[in-house]
Amino acid sequence: MTIEWRYTTQQDFCVLSLAGYLGADAVARFSGAVGWALARGTGPVILDLTELRGWSIGGQLAVAQAARQLADEGRRLELAAIPADGSLVPDGTHPPIPVHCDLEAALAAYDDVSGQTREWHSDDWPGARNVAPQGLM
Repeated sequence: MTIEWRYTTQQDFCVLSLAGYLGADAVARFSGAVGWALARGTGPVILDLTELRGWSIGGQLAVAQAARQLADEGRRLELAAIPADGSLVPDGTHPPIPVHCDLEAALAAYDDVSGQTREWHSDDWPGARNVAPQGLM
């Protein structure tokens, strides 16, 4: 099983949403999505885990690696709606990662009212077949 992702840019931040299970077999796909975010946006990246069914220790470590990668580029990773177990394995090598209870709370931290967004998503992102996509990978 792998993950699907959707990436949306706003004026002051970006949202990378995941769906599925972030396990060992999905880490490469997640890393690719993080690379996509690095190449196409600026500012903090909110990792929206609302549709994530769970994550393994390897998946959690991949999130910590993403936080380091973003920090190296002067950007911050924030989490929204972490899976029900509520854990993130701290390995002591990643920058602090703010955690929001849900995506709405994460978005409320920003005053982006521009309405200007761009979106990309993986081919099987939930609902993608029912709407005209703005961009595909």
